[in-house]
Amino acid sequence: MSYFGQLSEFLRQAKTQELKTKHYKKEYLGTEVRVSFGQGNVARIPWISFLKKPNTTSNGIYPVYLYYKEYKLLILAYGVSETNKPNLFWSIKDKKSINEYFSSVYGVAPDRYGTSFIFKIYDLKEDLIKKDMNSDLNSIIEEYKVVVSNSIPSEVDPEETSFLINEFSTSCLNAGLSYSSRLLRQFASSLLTKPFVILTGLSGSGKTKLAQSFVQWICQDESQYRIIPVGADWTNREPLLGYPNALKPEEYVKPDNGALDLIIEASTHPDLPYFLILDEMNLSHVERYFADFLSVMESKEAIPLHAEEMLENGVPPSLVVPPNLFIIGTVNIDETTNMFSPKVLDRANTIEFRISSEEMEGFLENIKELNMDALNTKGASMAKSFLELSEQKKFVTTDVELINIALVRFFEELKKTGAEFGYRSATEILRLINQLTVLDDKMSTNEKIDIAIIQKLLPKLHGSRRKLCPVLATLGTFCMDSKVNIEKEVFEKDNFNFEDSNVLYPLSLEKIARMYKGAIDNGFASFAEA
Repeated sequence: MSYFGQLSEFLRQAKTQELKTKHYKKEYLGTEVRVSFGQGNVARIPWISFLKKPNTTSNGIYPVYLYYKEYKLLILAYGVSETNKPNLFWSIKDKKSINEYFSSVYGVAPDRYGTSFIFKIYDLKEDLIKKDMNSDLNSIIEEYKVVVSNSIPSEVDPEETSFLINEFSTSCLNAGLSYSSRLLRQFASSLLTKPFVILTGLSGSGKTKLAQSFVQWICQDESQYRIIPVGADWTNREPLLGYPNALKPEEYVKPDNGALDLIIEASTHPDLPYFLILDEMNLSHVERYFADFLSVMESKEAIPLHAEEMLENGVPPSLVVPPNLFIIGTVNIDETTNMFSPKVLDRANTIEFRISSEEMEGFLENIKELNMDALNTKGASMAKSFLELSEQKKFVTTDVELINIALVRFFEELKKTGAEFGYRSATEILRLINQLTVLDDKMSTNEKIDIAIIQKLLPKLHGSRRKLCPVLATLGTFCMDSKVNIEKEVFEKDNFNFEDSNVLYPLSLEKIARMYKGAIDNGFASFAEA
C-alpha cells in the first residue's frame, strides 16, 4: 500500500489557503484517515491522523503526520489527544516527545501537539523518499493495530456486533485485496437498499472478487452462498429453478449448480443472509432466464414450480424469494454479451468499476498473493446486524429539499431521452441515501447524491449522438457548482480535474464526460462500456 501520493498532495495544499479535504482517501490500511488544514482559518500545523475505533483525535491515540510549516518539518508521530486524556497508551521504548525535541533543538516549545511522541522526523528541505515514507507509515500503523487490538476484549457477543464496513475493508487488505472505501460503501449500502446489485466495468478489475470476498467474510459457511457462472445457452429459468420430470411425476429435477437448494435453505433460515452470485450475468439474455425473479422482486408473490404437493426431493410447489437472499450479478461488456433492458436496470443498483492511475501504481508497487481464506467468517458476527439494516425501509431525513431539487432536475432532463425514472426508483434512491448515511455519517449530501445518480439514473441512458449529446451537456452542468462551457471546459479537456471544488458530483460528471466523448467518437453511447 502506498500513501505517498496523498501525502505529497497534503504538503502541496498546506502551502495554500485551501481548507477542503473531501478529495483525500478516508481509509488506509484499515484505519480511518482524517485530514485537517484548519476549521475556518488556516492551521499553523496541518495534520493527517490514522484512527481505529474507539480512538478519536480528541480522545485517544493514533499515528499522525504533523506539518510544522515554520520549521519546514514533517513529523510522523505517536499521536496523543490533547483535548481529553486517552485511556490507551503507546507501548514504545525510549520515547521522545515533540516538546523535548523542540526544546533541545530550537529552545522553544512547539505551538501544539508537544505531548505526542516522535516516530520519525523528515526535513522538507530535502527530497522525500517514497519507499521509506511508505515503510515508516505502514510500520507505525501496524504497531498501532497491535496496541488497539490488545485493548479490546477478545470475546464479543455475536448477537451484539454491529455491521461495520470498515472491518470488511481491513479484512480485504489482510487478504491482499485493495478496494477503495467509497466503493465498499457503495456496494454494502446498495445491498442494504435492495438485494439485487449489478457490478459492471473493466474486465479484471475485481468485480467477482469483491462479491466472493464479501460472502466469505460475512457467511458462517459455504452453504450460505453459490457462485454460478452464467452460460451462453441459458434461454429459460431451468438453469436456476430446475423443472418437473415429465417421466417421473414424483421427481423434480434440480439444477446441478445448487441455486434452487440455496433459495430453499434461505427460506428455512431467515436469520442468516444468503447470496446468489451470477458471474458473467449477461452472457445470456437476463430477461429470459431471470424473468421470474424480476417479477417477484416487486410483487413479492411466489414463483410456481410444479402442480403437486411437496415432492420426495424436498421441492415445494411454489417458492417465495426470501428477503434474506441477496443477488449479485457481475457484467462484462464485449461482442459476446447482451445489453440489459431498462426493466433489469430499474430493479438494481448498478456499480461501475474503474481503476485510476494511482490505484494501478499502488498495485504494481505492492503485488501480493491473494489469501482468500483469510476472509472466512471474519464478519459472521455482523450478519444479524446486516440483515436488520437491510430490513429498514427508512428514507433520508436530512437535506431533503436539496436532494429533491437535484432529482427533479435530472428527471426533467432524462425525460427528453425516455430515460426518466419512476416512483420505484425515486423511493429506492431515498433509501440508498439513508443507508449511505447509516454506514458513514461523515459523507456529505452531495457525495450521496452523486452515488445515487451514477447508480440509479445514468445506467438507463443510451442512444445516438444527436439524441444524447444535448442531454449529456445539460446533465453535466447540473454536476457543476458554477456556470461553465461544459463541452469546451470539461468534456473536451483531457486533463480536467473532476475533484475540483466547483464539481458537485465528480463520479457522475466523469461518467457523463466519458459517455459524451463516446457519442462524439462512435455516434452512439451507453452507460455500459467495453
